[in-house]
Amino acid sequence: MLVARVTGDRLSTASSGNSARSEEASEASQRRPSDDRGTRPAARMNRIIRPLRPALGAGVSEAPAAPGARKVRLSGNTAREVHGTSTLGLVAPRRHRALARRLWIPGILLCADLVAFAAAMWLISSPSLKTFGVLVVILALFQTAGLYRPRLSLSVLDDAPAIVGRALAAGAAAMVIGGLDDGVVGTTRLLTCAVFAGFTVLTRMVAYSAIRFARRHGLTRRTLLLGAGAVAGSLATNLAAHPEYGLHPDGMLDDDPLLSEDERPVPLLGGYADLNRVLLEHSVDVVIVTYGSLREPLMVPLLRACDRLACEMLFVPRLYEVHTVTRETEVLWGMPLVRMRRAPFRTGAWTAKRVSDVVISAVVLMLLAPVMLACALASRAETGSVLYRQTRVGLAGQPFTLLKFCSLRPAAELEGTTRWNIGEDERLGPVGKILRRTSLDELPQLWNVLRGDMSLVGPRPERPFFVDEFTRQFPWYTARHRVPVGLTGWAQVHGLRGDTSIADRAHFDNFYIENWSLWGDIKILVRTAGQVLRAAGR
Repeated sequence: MLVARVTGDRLSTASSGNSARSEEASEASQRRPSDDRGTRPAARMNRIIRPLRPALGAGVSEAPAAPGARKVRLSGNTAREVHGTSTLGLVAPRRHRALARRLWIPGILLCADLVAFAAAMWLISSPSLKTFGVLVVILALFQTAGLYRPRLSLSVLDDAPAIVGRALAAGAAAMVIGGLDDGVVGTTRLLTCAVFAGFTVLTRMVAYSAIRFARRHGLTRRTLLLGAGAVAGSLATNLAAHPEYGLHPDGMLDDDPLLSEDERPVPLLGGYADLNRVLLEHSVDVVIVTYGSLREPLMVPLLRACDRLACEMLFVPRLYEVHTVTRETEVLWGMPLVRMRRAPFRTGAWTAKRVSDVVISAVVLMLLAPVMLACALASRAETGSVLYRQTRVGLAGQPFTLLKFCSLRPAAELEGTTRWNIGEDERLGPVGKILRRTSLDELPQLWNVLRGDMSLVGPRPERPFFVDEFTRQFPWYTARHRVPVGLTGWAQVHGLRGDTSIADRAHFDNFYIENWSLWGDIKILVRTAGQVLRAAGR
């Protein structure tokens, strides 16, 4: 019988029978059909319903289940609660509404700027392709200056320096370029940009007045305050008194409210464990962190829950009385609020990651086809099999079948799913040692990437048994499943593979998720290639 235990932040195992087995001990069982009837219903349900818990992290989904909640057994001892008929059915409409909320103000401002440019063109010069090129440059400069960012406080005087400065800079560049051919044309473009800046100030005055009018007449966003102290009370009072900011306070959450019931300007809707329920039931659009009794360790899972449900997040700085206002700071009736950026994997840039995964994996599969054929023949000759398949946990806690070249001789199936990997195994032959040392046994996972089970870069996938074990020991472990798992990752290029710290791995994986960029993925792939080549050289 196999016994698994956690020692420190590493998982080790003890066996009462045979000697140690590696993680791939299920290879032999893959040569014959296995009876998985006991796991198929859960797998089907998991594909249908995307669970909230892996993406939310610990501390949020531990509240008592709401009426009608279903518990779905996915793997091991992990039961995930899914409220309503489908989490996807709840989250997708919220994301669509959030997108519409983010775009309607930038859309109005863009229309105002186009009207201003058309007026400047009509007054100063005739339309031309080069002039429209100048417009594109100006709009891009406006975007980099944050002039299309949805804001609570709208003021033309705040925007005027950026508008005039960037319009004149684009005009000066156009004058220099145009002056090389015709000095009159260059001067005309500069004059057009100067007039455009003046018209833009006027059209934005009208646009801001229209937005404030709409907000005062009910076009506001439902807002939840985390914390029920003096700061939250003052903020809720000011929001209710000044609807032109566009936020309507619906209530507060706090485990230990400092304000009495009579002192609260809005109702207390529950404790922090009720966040998920309150966000859904009240259709909350914006969450403002005012702290109250909220402590740092609980903040991260709460904020990830808000991000999962497409809520905009703002913070009251700890020492807001001495906080310096910057471009990223909102000011609400004299109180600064810091806007939390959206998680990178929620942005449009994440689409480029999937496109690059498909293109690169397809190209590499074709280029390395001869190498993979040689590996397959060698594996077949040594172990009697080519591939072995193993269930791993991927995006949002959903299981998938991971592929690898066989590198071990046969063993019992159960050991492969519950035995932690070790560096040496008596069943590892010469071919298996080469495949493992050079990571060539991982090449079939390019097919997993092409299918969409994995990404080229991301947290490495683990078996369901160990996901359950690690989740019990490290509550933040499941936050790794917010993004697709990867062929390599930030933790792996820092040497965190095999029998290394699970806590460190989870920390590095979550750091990668929070700071993702396409260039970061390229760096990880380059470093991984270097490690593979060095291993092959040894």
